Amino acid sequence: MSSIRFTAATLAGLGAFQTGLAAGAPWGHMAYGGSHPGRLPTRLRTVSAVAAAGYGVAAALVATERGTVTSRRIGLTCLAGFLGFGTALNAVSPSRTERIWAPVCAATAVAAWRARPPA
Repeated sequence: MSSIRFTAATLAGLGAFQTGLAAGAPWGHMAYGGSHPGRLPTRLRTVSAVAAAGYGVAAALVATERGTVTSRRIGLTCLAGFLGFGTALNAVSPSRTERIWAPVCAATAVAAWRARPPA
């Protein structure tokens, strides 16, 4: 699987997880430090809805390969950085279950970095 397809697929998966949280799925122990077992409070469900939209847009942009070479390179570089930061946050989470997202974010960050078009 190419880095572009892997990046788009994992972003879509992260978006699906956030959509579930926003819809009220009882996965609070797997997000936001795990301090809200079960359904998230409304404020965090709203944050998840915004995150889901962001991941969905990012997945679509990566998958369609739209934009100039420069804009794609900048976008994928920023995405890799954002996911690297997410890796760190998930790795230090007090929620043991949430830490599963650290390797997912790390793999997606590496794939986004590798998907960047040459300068």
